[in-house]
Amino acid sequence: MIYDLLKQNILKNVQFSKSELDTFCKHFHPKIIPKKEILLSQGEICKFEGFVLEGCFRLFTIDNKGNEITLYFAVKDWWLMDVDSFLNKTPSSINIQALEDSKILMIDKSDKLALYQSLPVVEKLFRIMSQKALVAWQRRLIRNHCYTAKERYHYFLKTYPDISLKLTDKQIASYVGITHEFLSKLKKQPADQ
Repeated sequence: MIYDLLKQNILKNVQFSKSELDTFCKHFHPKIIPKKEILLSQGEICKFEGFVLEGCFRLFTIDNKGNEITLYFAVKDWWLMDVDSFLNKTPSSINIQALEDSKILMIDKSDKLALYQSLPVVEKLFRIMSQKALVAWQRRLIRNHCYTAKERYHYFLKTYPDISLKLTDKQIASYVGITHEFLSKLKKQPADQ
């Protein structure tokens, strides 16, 4: 049903009993997000952690020159939030926007803390997930500093072929860290050049 994908996701990381799974899932609430809707805006406090059931989201920031910089995309079976804002109750530096009609499961901080108290295995789950997210960010940071723009673009296409089909060239360029115009030039070159 609605929680099946969430259950599959967490069982990849930690074993839960059936009653623990049911208790865990009861703290998540479904929400439908229409295409182009902003789920979180810069300056707001992030009061949720979300798990994507359907659709695609873009997490981005806008720099002081007005440029959009895409941090990552979240699709089915991915998590999304502004970690800093959620944990520290600070104004978000991130915008979260639905790129297509989407459905998520949301949990707020008080429900998450209640889960930590009632189910100790939840702390283990989120520790493991946090470690995996940190590894992914570290790898992305290394790619951004060590790969050429062309290598970053082709890595993105190879690693996330389904996501790339949902995006505009401007969104892909923003994620890869290049201009839209430079991406147009890259797309005209053969991949092996």
